[in-house]
Amino acid sequence: MNFLESVIEKINGKIAKTGIKKSLVLPESTDIRTLKAISILSKKDWLNKIYTIGSAEAIRKLEKENNIDLSKVEIIDIETSKDSEKYAEIFYELRKAKGMTKEEAQKTLKNPLYYGAMMLKENVVDGMVAGAINTTGDVLKSAILTVKTAPGISKVSSCFAMLTNKKEYGLDGKFVFADCAVIPDPDSETLVDIAISSARTFQALFDAKPIIAFLSFSTKGSAKHPMVDKVQAAVKLAQEKYPDYEIDGELQLDAAIVTSVGAQKAPGSKVAGRANVLVFPDLNAANIGYKLVQRLAGAEAFGPIIQGLAKPVNDLSRGCSVDDIVNVAAITTLNSY
Repeated sequence: MNFLESVIEKINGKIAKTGIKKSLVLPESTDIRTLKAISILSKKDWLNKIYTIGSAEAIRKLEKENNIDLSKVEIIDIETSKDSEKYAEIFYELRKAKGMTKEEAQKTLKNPLYYGAMMLKENVVDGMVAGAINTTGDVLKSAILTVKTAPGISKVSSCFAMLTNKKEYGLDGKFVFADCAVIPDPDSETLVDIAISSARTFQALFDAKPIIAFLSFSTKGSAKHPMVDKVQAAVKLAQEKYPDYEIDGELQLDAAIVTSVGAQKAPGSKVAGRANVLVFPDLNAANIGYKLVQRLAGAEAFGPIIQGLAKPVNDLSRGCSVDDIVNVAAITTLNSY
């Protein structure tokens, strides 16, 4: 069973347990890849409804020209939707303290990203997937300004699910790496948010206990530098705030995942040699790290998975394929339970 098959199996398990199927919005209706993915998703029995946003006439024209079946897709036309005025008023109330006017709110809600995010905020859908034609920054901004961050989390971050053939490491070769895509230079408090959000993502994806290592070029004070101090402060704060999680650091990568090295470099640590959630000290290290493991070790990398929001929104690469969109939609669905 591959990773995405396991995600679908978990979704079906949630449906069997709760009797609830979830709904998604993919607002980028002018993108043919998105429409093809929506068509595929509309036929999946693990979803309730799929929505897209745009001119019904334009979408139907693209449907016909590209031989796409959108008969089971709910199309929301902002210009005619009965909810447009309501969503604009809600958004105005959310942002008026920041100086937004009603006219600006109405203009903003003409953007399908913001309209989709409001659908998520108002529980019409359970998750949103976008980014095929919008930047990561725009996707995240629409989500942060509407659905906000999860309780206890102040920063939105990202992670990659990494699947390697090195069964002796992590959870049978499975890891979560963070933050690989969003926050360039997190401070200590932000590293804690990244760690806990990543732990929750790991639990959702793999149904297993996260074991969290804060990574550094130093292990337990072997080097002295302000970059090490930042990680040490994050470890202390994380252990104080989240005593029920297994957390340790600062650890070099080999000390974090190799049992013999961990025992030598960090004797007595419950995390060293066993970590499956790897929190990198900054975006440079995390982005380089996941790509090295992907390219040189042949690992499968799934992401970036956006985390830390009150409700699931996931970002796509603008070079994404139809399969990529379907896969991200599956992960978003699982994270909505």
